Amino acid sequence: MQVWKDYQQQHKDRFLEELLALLRIPSISAKSEHKTDMIACANSVKDHLIKAGATTATIYETAGHPVVYGEKIFDASLPTVLVYGHYDVQPADPLDLWHTPPFEPTIRDGKIFARGACDDKGQVFMHVKAFETMVATNTLPCNIKFIIEGEEEVGSPNLGTFVKANKELLKADVILISDSSMLSMENPSLDVGVRGLSYIEVEVTGPNRDLHSGVYGGAVANPITMLAKMIASCHDENNHITIPGFYDDVLEASAEDREKMSKVPFNEAEYKADLGVDSLWGEKGYTTNERTGIRPTLELNGIWGGYTGEGAKTVLPSKAFAKISTRLVPNQNSTKITEMLLKHFVSIAPEGVVVNASEHHGGEPYLTPIDSIEYKAAEKAVFATFGKEPIPIRGGGSIPICALFEKELGIKIVFMGFGLDSDNLHSPNEKYDIFNYYKGIETIPYFHQFYTEMKK
Repeated sequence: MQVWKDYQQQHKDRFLEELLALLRIPSISAKSEHKTDMIACANSVKDHLIKAGATTATIYETAGHPVVYGEKIFDASLPTVLVYGHYDVQPADPLDLWHTPPFEPTIRDGKIFARGACDDKGQVFMHVKAFETMVATNTLPCNIKFIIEGEEEVGSPNLGTFVKANKELLKADVILISDSSMLSMENPSLDVGVRGLSYIEVEVTGPNRDLHSGVYGGAVANPITMLAKMIASCHDENNHITIPGFYDDVLEASAEDREKMSKVPFNEAEYKADLGVDSLWGEKGYTTNERTGIRPTLELNGIWGGYTGEGAKTVLPSKAFAKISTRLVPNQNSTKITEMLLKHFVSIAPEGVVVNASEHHGGEPYLTPIDSIEYKAAEKAVFATFGKEPIPIRGGGSIPICALFEKELGIKIVFMGFGLDSDNLHSPNEKYDIFNYYKGIETIPYFHQFYTEMKK
């Protein structure tokens, strides 16, 4: 719609500057020292919703970080779209690998480099600015609600309680989420699902104190060595996960689904070059796209113990630790898998050490039916601005709250992400193309328009 384009063109510089200001707030939910930053960011999001045209915007306290809610309800006979996103970000560590400071957003080659640029502040802000566009041009076709949380990056531990207690407040016809990605701007795509998650921590204890590795080495089990052996045993020679029962509930993708996936554009040479690796790794019998979409995984996210400071210290450590996560596919249950993981690591403890395992967080996998009105409206919106039908793909990441949203609110979710897998999410030098940011603002109003037309 030309009136949208005109408004967005007129205000695009402000749209960018406002996003950069939001990115300067170090809203790291995992670190307690950033509690005041989390509150500041929540207040900023609330203010932006009001300025964009929300009738009301409120900060709701939780047992953790607050939830920001906003709405504009002007006609009860029209559909209501609930937009979900999060204002918290991942820790920026390791800081020495950033080319520019993570909370001083820098523009290089048409890209915004900052923590949260893509995940998820940049993508949340697209919705705020798209909403502003429709309100300012008096073209808002439906009612809109926003729920923007501050704990997605730590597993959304308190959002479930909030949703259950506020079903009437959150009542809507569809949930729209942009915490996902596209294949590329040349090959637009829509996620039709996300994987679930189970995240645990393992602690291995050997002697009652750190020991001199010369005096005691060879006589006492080294916790780091024992932990490394335990982790290595979790995959066989075909990179298949060896934990008993792990694959029991996996919903195997059909031959038709795998055939569709095989047609998704994928350049292995470019993929490896972007990552700086000379070969790929994964479960035998599956392609790279299948390994990251339709198959479950087990990954070591961090491991430490002993002396890791500058120089050398010949020590046999008392303890070793690891953080381990699994990505889950449809029919797998995070609670069941977590219990399985905890028991497994305790059961394979070698002699000479004691193993304790604990849960961090988890979430369920989710699939959006591609024959639904919700998906078709998103498909039509992408076509309106890209001139191409989007390719349906399954995302490899996780959005822990998705399954709970559908269970508690009884409505479907549609994903409309504009980031790229190469945007360094959760890594140093996270980025977001300014083109993608503006493209999202351009496309999102069409979803609201088409969904309202199809819902009538």
